[in-house]
Amino acid sequence: MRFSCLARISLATACSALPMGTFARTAPKAIPVSDSPSTIVVIDAGHGGHDRGGIPGQRVAEKTMTLDVAKRLEAILNAKGYRTVMTRSSDVFVPLPTRVAIANAYRNAIFVCIHFNSARRSGANGIETYFYSSPSLPLASAIHYYVSRAAPSSNRGVRRRGYYVLRRTAVPSVLVECGFLTNPTEAQYAQSVNYRQMLAEQIARGIRSRSLVTSRTGSTVTSTDAVPLQPYIDQTRVRDPDISGHRRHRARKSSRSKRTASIHRKKRVTRAED
Repeated sequence: MRFSCLARISLATACSALPMGTFARTAPKAIPVSDSPSTIVVIDAGHGGHDRGGIPGQRVAEKTMTLDVAKRLEAILNAKGYRTVMTRSSDVFVPLPTRVAIANAYRNAIFVCIHFNSARRSGANGIETYFYSSPSLPLASAIHYYVSRAAPSSNRGVRRRGYYVLRRTAVPSVLVECGFLTNPTEAQYAQSVNYRQMLAEQIARGIRSRSLVTSRTGSTVTSTDAVPLQPYIDQTRVRDPDISGHRRHRARKSSRSKRTASIHRKKRVTRAED
């Protein structure tokens, strides 16, 4: 796969930071994840650089909010002994393949992508957490459990969807939507330092508790430390109308081009015969 210069630098930086034995075939002794700060957490602040995030005309830049929460999460996890890797630490654009490559460079890792939502309807609100692979569901359940309980917004649930960064990563991966920046109330929350700190703390709590997720959806939780496996909405077959519309436009354009080319060929043949 060919990457841009930035992609090669990011991947090289990630790989150079690998400790000896990271790719060893022998699996480590199984111990509770909450007691295993050696786990590497790849933190992905959504958007950046020329990619502001959100929709046109959106007042609050998503890229700024995601980076702030990501940095706060990094500080919290480092203080707990976790090793963290940031896909970006400043306002730069990082292509999606590079973000995935950084995550996949670490065998013993989890990937947490921070985002904020947006919608044409200003009333849209709430917290969502996305995952794709089955091994990612406990991580998504734990993070969503804590963030949705602490946030003053509605709970939009856990959702399974094939976003690129979730579909292409080889490690447990989640994408957290921390509220709608197009909703006046949630945009106000996001601009609060205390709110962003709370988000980082609850995401970190979910990361530390992902091994405590119960094995059955909706099961009764008897331990104060246990986290219930969250039910989820499967959106893997949901079609993005913008993408499908674009494809239809391209198909129509291609069809017109073929018809035009055919007409020109017929004209050339007629002229040659004359």
